[in-house]
Amino acid sequence: MKIALIGSTQYRGRFLEHKVLMEKEGHEVRIPAFDDHVDMDEIEVCRHNLRMIKWADEVHIIWDQRSTGTIFDFGMTFALGKPIRIVYLEPKTFKGVMEKYEEEER
Repeated sequence: MKIALIGSTQYRGRFLEHKVLMEKEGHEVRIPAFDDHVDMDEIEVCRHNLRMIKWADEVHIIWDQRSTGTIFDFGMTFALGKPIRIVYLEPKTFKGVMEKYEEEER
């Protein structure tokens, strides 16, 4: 299977670990061009990621729940009707803090 990874820049280590794991299982894996990719501007990053998502049979996500670039990539995944697998979602988010606070105040 061809797998595209999308997600947050801060998780490069997780991306590489997941890529190695999936390749050991016989899958072909591509990782995104992150926003800080020095040889691409923002539009080129979006176009690269779109080509990667189109190429893939399935998209895997590793996300901090804050990266707007990942939301954009997820939108492309959704629009193309590609299946998605959540590999990791950061549990500590502002939404999580709000929910915990709400529970404590009851």
